[in-house]
Amino acid sequence: MANFSKSNVPQFSMDVYQNEYLPEGGREVNAIVTVTATGGGTIGSSSPQVYPQGGGPSAAVAVMVDCSGSMDYPPTKMRGARDATAAAIDALRDGTHFAVIGGTHVATEVYPGGGRLAIADATTREQAKRALRGLAAGGGTAIGTWLRLADRLLNSADVTIRHGILLTDGRNEHESPEDLRATLQACAGRFTCDARGVGTDWEVKEVTGIASALLGSADIVADPAGLAADFTRMMETAMGKEVADVSLRVWTPVGTAIRFVKQVAPTVEDLTTRRTEAGPRAGDYPTGSWGDESRDYHLCVEVPAAGIGQEMLAARVSLVVPQADNSTQNPGAQGLVRALWTDDMTASTSINPQVAHYTGQAELAQAIQQGLDLRKAGDFDGATAKLGRAVQLAGASGNADTAKLLAKVVDVVDAATGTVRLKTKVAEADEMTLETRSTKTVRVKK
Repeated sequence: MANFSKSNVPQFSMDVYQNEYLPEGGREVNAIVTVTATGGGTIGSSSPQVYPQGGGPSAAVAVMVDCSGSMDYPPTKMRGARDATAAAIDALRDGTHFAVIGGTHVATEVYPGGGRLAIADATTREQAKRALRGLAAGGGTAIGTWLRLADRLLNSADVTIRHGILLTDGRNEHESPEDLRATLQACAGRFTCDARGVGTDWEVKEVTGIASALLGSADIVADPAGLAADFTRMMETAMGKEVADVSLRVWTPVGTAIRFVKQVAPTVEDLTTRRTEAGPRAGDYPTGSWGDESRDYHLCVEVPAAGIGQEMLAARVSLVVPQADNSTQNPGAQGLVRALWTDDMTASTSINPQVAHYTGQAELAQAIQQGLDLRKAGDFDGATAKLGRAVQLAGASGNADTAKLLAKVVDVVDAATGTVRLKTKVAEADEMTLETRSTKTVRVKK
């Protein structure tokens, strides 16, 4: 384990779990890299006032509230959105820059306006909550315009953390998918964003795609009454972030190739295509903002074939953590991934428990998504097979939350063998909840 610490950033540590033994001719090396940040003590606090006024990392937050016409059907959605945004404002730490954006087919500055950000204190919180009373539903939905306004506002502040919270209740019908993709590409790396869908008339892949591109979380709030508690949790988590733009740097020697780099806990997120080159044979993979937390990453490397007894360094993994002045970057914690060829069949065929667990978790997420897609397409046999496999994987890995969500979509005959029957009637909220949360994983049992 290696450590890196510096004032104003968490202390990072890294552990590598792998079976380094390969059979003769073996070329695939798998490792789970666990990265842990400690030192802030802010995540999960019951109060936003974790730091004294003026202390803690500087942050800017933009809350984007869907104000399209559908938010009035039923009226509880608009009321819930106002209450939730007010709750999020209450959770802001003093000194945080913030803005509220109303989203329709255009983006409107609700508070403070004038292309500015407000500074959170008792006065501005009350002013912002008064401004929320003017939010009314009407118009279309063009989420890209909301994100671009948030980007302009957030990047007008010289702060460490930039974060967005986006709420929508409908499909992005007033701009093309290409426009939204272009917006997400433009905003990626500039701020993180949590996305929430309220009700059941929104598109899961749109909301999860926004969160994925901007390295935030996605979830469903089927009942608008649950919005305020969810927004409070999101804002408290955002206030617990201490350092942004942390990257996982992977160096590999000549002759090797990276097959994939995935975050596998707390959610599955494929980072492979997000690599940016970082010098000879090294690449950086973005991980977003960190507070006190731990995440797991699955690295798969293809190495040249070698003879019995030979050994090589397959990859060197480190963290790149921005300095407080953002002028340079310091390498953080570091871990080594090795390959050692052996004729001991027991050693070379053993699968590391962490690698096996997260391989199953990634397959679980894929099986759920494929199964639901097949069900929507009318391929009920294919859907049954995929969702049955998902039930089997959820049971084997101890992912009880996902198992409960699956049981609302299928009748489980035998979890161990994955024998299930599709339910004839499934509540839309249950199906959307399963799809939205399909990538959530559980940590490997110790």
